[in-house]
Order: sequence, then structure tokens, then C-alpha cells
Amino acid sequence: MTRVVLDSSCWLEVFDGSARAALYQASAERPADLVVPVVTLYEVHKYLRRVKGIDAALNAIAYMEQGEVIDIDSALCLEASINGLPFADSLIYAIAQAHGATLWTQDAHFDGLPGVKYFCKP
Repeated sequence: MTRVVLDSSCWLEVFDGSARAALYQASAERPADLVVPVVTLYEVHKYLRRVKGIDAALNAIAYMEQGEVIDIDSALCLEASINGLPFADSLIYAIAQAHGATLWTQDAHFDGLPGVKYFCKP
């Protein structure tokens, strides 16, 4: 099975139970195949804590941590600095690339990049 990085926006669709959650649910339910950039933990926790409260945020993080959580080091930062994306996105993309994972995202600035499965958001 191909390893997957779910971008923060995809995780939020899942945890919000939105109409688009079904697009990402199958991947989210396979923790052994998930590469989880520490940056996505930050973004998901920050949003859920503000919108749904601390318990929802901590439950989401505990679920995400079932995947392989990847920290940021200097080599990754240097690799991320050359891809032309905004800071957090550049780190998420660099982690996906470094771990041979496909990045699933709804963010248009990833569209067309190698190793990205882009889900256009209406």
C-alpha cells in the first residue's frame, strides 16, 4: 500500500465530519500507511482546540499519532526551503517526498506537483 500524508485540511474534513470527509476517511483509517508531519499535528490541534475544545483536539492528535509522526530537522528544513511553497506547506511536502508518501491535499498551490493527489475544493 502506498504511504499517504494527509494535509491538515484533509484531517479537518475528517474530524469535522464534513461532506468531504469521505474522500479522506479510507486513508485516515489506515494508520500504518500514514506519515504524519508534526506540522499537521500543530495545525489540526490549533484549529480544533479553538473550534471544538481541548478534548476534541487531544482526541484528534491521539488518533493522528497512530501514524508515523515525523519531526523536523535541519536537513528537512533545507530541503523544504527550495520548493517555493509557504512555510508550513513546504515542510509538509518535503516530509511526504522524503518518506516516499503521496500528499493528499485540497490546497490549490500543490496542484500539479509530483507526488500530490489534489482534491479540488469547490
